[in-house]
Parts: sequence; structure tokens; C-alpha cells
Amino acid sequence: MPFQKIQPEKLSIAVVKQIEMLILRGILRPGERLPAERDLAERLGVSRPSLREAISNLQDQGLLTAKAGSGIYVAEVLGSAFSPALIRLFGSHEEAVFDYLSFRKDLEGLAAERAARLGSDSDLKVVQAIFDKMQAAHGRNASEDEAQLDAQFHMAIIEASHNVVMLHMMRSMYELLQQGVFYNRQIMFQQQTTRGAILDQHRAINTALQARDPEGARDAVHKHLSFVQRCMEDHQKAQRNEAIAQQRLQHETGQT
Repeated sequence: MPFQKIQPEKLSIAVVKQIEMLILRGILRPGERLPAERDLAERLGVSRPSLREAISNLQDQGLLTAKAGSGIYVAEVLGSAFSPALIRLFGSHEEAVFDYLSFRKDLEGLAAERAARLGSDSDLKVVQAIFDKMQAAHGRNASEDEAQLDAQFHMAIIEASHNVVMLHMMRSMYELLQQGVFYNRQIMFQQQTTRGAILDQHRAINTALQARDPEGARDAVHKHLSFVQRCMEDHQKAQRNEAIAQQRLQHETGQT
């Protein structure tokens, strides 16, 4: 008969499984510091030797990393799905910007649809709280804060979709966005009229999510990212036009 005696699970293995799940679900984020050993052992209800064994196991897997004199952190490698060579290639070709926006439109439209259907009430409260912060930042003309909250708003929707593969993929994509690999988000928030339009678009996304309207949420995301694409196209055209105008100016004034 294919039966075996049940073996009691070592405490360290139970700790490993719990931390793995927190990382997989995106609750523990890349670069996040774990609580101090004594505190974490108390929270988990295990001995410090059992905790040390679990931490060592997770470090061997590459999920956690130790920083001398600082503590244990979730490994940054979890947020890097792209090689440095590919990142440089993305940053040096304009078409990568529009492929990136097209990818976001497809994935985030699906995420918004899923979030409206599957997100918990707490998920939607997080989205609402971030949107409220966006409105406040807009009201005090804090464009840098508004740009940061823009990324947080979109990631909150991804998290509310409860698809762990999509979550980690999009976290990697947003890391590149924050580094300015695809485009500088600050460009989008330099003009008051553009900032107002973006806020209205995020309001439409949030309204559809809070109403649990999957199609409305997906369509609102698509309209928002289509607007972003038009803004980036206009910005690139303006840069090219300015370069040509400078050549004409140099020619007319005899400058070299």
C-alpha cells in the first residue's frame, strides 16, 4: 500500500514556507528588512535556533540576503527580471517606450478587470487610499509626490488582481520605469493641464474599481495609457522639432 507514516514538520521548515509565501504573494518586497531576530522569533512562536536555520535555508535559495551590521533583507534579485544588457538596450531605443506602454495596457487592463472581480474590500480600500493621496498631492502642486503615487496606484491594482506571476513581472517593469529606463515620469507631470487629465483618468479607474465594474475598469486603464502614449509621442516630436530649429538658428546666425 502507498502509505507512509506522517512525519512531524520541523519548525524551521514551517518558517521557511511562511516566509516563502509572503515573498511569493508580494507582501514582503525586494529590499525590505526583516524584523530583528528576537522580535521575529517571538512573532513566529519559534526558538531563535529554528529561526536561524530557516533564514540560512532562505539565504541558500537566494530569497534573503544578509547585510553586515544591518540585518536580513528580502533579496533585490527578485525585482530584476531583466539582464543589464537588455536594460541598456531598452533605454537606447525609442520604440521600446511604446512597446512598454502597449504591454502595460494589455496587462494592466487585465489586472484591473481581475481586481474589480476578485479584489477584496481591503484591496480596494488600499487603491482608494492611494488615490486620495494623489488628489492631495495634486492640490498642493507636489508633482514629484504625484508621480510616485501614480506608480503606487497602478501597483496596488496589480496586487489586487491576486496573480503572483503578474505581480512580480510588473514589479520588475515598474522598477525599470522608476529608474527612467523607458521614460521619465516627471515629464508627464510638468504641465498643470496634463496633471489634471491624469488625475481625472485615475479617478475614472478608481471609480470603476470601487463599483466592481470589470469592463469599466479595464476600459479606463486603456484610455489612461493611450493618453500617456500620446503625451510621449508629442514629447518626442517636440524634442526632434527643437533639434531642427536649433540647426536653423545656428545656420542663420552663423554659429557653429
